[in-house]
Amino acid sequence: MPEPAVRIVVQEAGQVVRALDRARRDLTDTAVMPDEADAGDRQDAVRGEPGGDAHGGRHGHGDDHRDGAHHGGPQPQAPDDQGHHNHPMGHAHRDHAVHEGHEGHEGHEGHEGHEGHEHHQPDDHAAHMDHMDHMDHMDHQGHAGRMDHMDHQGHADGHMDHMGHDMHAMGEVAGLPMAERGDDRDELRLDQLHVPIGPGLADWPTGLILRLTLQGDVVQGIEVDHLPVPSGHRLPFWAEPWLRGAQGEEVTRGSAARRRCAAHLDSAGRLLAVVGWDDAAARCRRLRDELLSGASRERISGDLRGALRRVERSRTLRWSITGLGELPSSRARAAGVTGPALTADGDAYDRLLMWLGEIRRGIEGLDDERPLTPDELTGPRGRLDGAQPPSRALLGVLPELLTGAEFACARIIVASLDPDIEELTLAPVSGAAHV
Repeated sequence: MPEPAVRIVVQEAGQVVRALDRARRDLTDTAVMPDEADAGDRQDAVRGEPGGDAHGGRHGHGDDHRDGAHHGGPQPQAPDDQGHHNHPMGHAHRDHAVHEGHEGHEGHEGHEGHEGHEHHQPDDHAAHMDHMDHMDHMDHQGHAGRMDHMDHQGHADGHMDHMGHDMHAMGEVAGLPMAERGDDRDELRLDQLHVPIGPGLADWPTGLILRLTLQGDVVQGIEVDHLPVPSGHRLPFWAEPWLRGAQGEEVTRGSAARRRCAAHLDSAGRLLAVVGWDDAAARCRRLRDELLSGASRERISGDLRGALRRVERSRTLRWSITGLGELPSSRARAAGVTGPALTADGDAYDRLLMWLGEIRRGIEGLDDERPLTPDELTGPRGRLDGAQPPSRALLGVLPELLTGAEFACARIIVASLDPDIEELTLAPVSGAAHV
């Protein structure tokens, strides 16, 4: 769940097109700017500017380096009353490197060997003493520089602490909410972060919005919302055969079985993609499309059974999602849940197995030419003649199932229920469909 590269807020419907155009331009700029910034850093490194040389600009020595580089090297300063040259800090480092290599100081090597000490000439001794004075001056200069750096660092740390306090007090940074504090289930006060998920997200129920309250990676609160569903005469796609049959149209049981199998393959593919089994998800989606395109039972049944068998036999998959989103049938029934989520009487893995079982049974009925009767009103997600649409009941159990779950598991639980937002437009059906 990466943070958004560009975040826009649209207040009115008339602003959508303009806002999306602006977001596209911002995304393009974001993609270009890092390379330009890297090129700028490389140019700075060549010039010795901040971000390049280790001594450049970070602690106030960058200007000295640039001046030296610009004028062809270190510029000598006027000696003080002790004969010391007051080199800028960066130049002193370079001079120190020369002394360590014993370049330009004749007789210094002899001094380090005691047997050559009595042969020092006065000029050599004076040069050596001048070198030692210069080393002492450098130590003093270096100590002062380090103290200045420590003062600068302390000031910077205090400034950052102040900034952090101000940002926390503001509540938002760059339009994104900062963490707040709240009691968790272990009676600790931890940061709370409010994170919306959806409506535009890969392998996510279209139009669904979940507003989560997270403490660490644990969901502590949830609000369920969705985009407005246009009302009209269009029937929800996955429930269409049963609703048309309820309106008195002639719909074969074979076409209803085909739509049910395709719906469960669509749901299974979404769940497998969220879990991370991409090739199995792609296979389910390919078979879904073939079913919707009218593939015959003889042509598709072998491949379909092979795909189901592979998923059912995966121990890794079972281990990955077992125990997530447990929904006993008693609780499901009390919440008005019907269909596979009620019959599964268990967790995310049980609901997946229920989909696969209904697909296997549905294959046998693909060629059934008998018409649906008006009282056959059980769609892929449950009864269509209940007090509420099947997906309304699935949305109703989400807060209970997600509260206390880890953030990574929340998407798996949602995918194992796979509510269809289109169904929310349905009024209670009793013998005839009303939309």
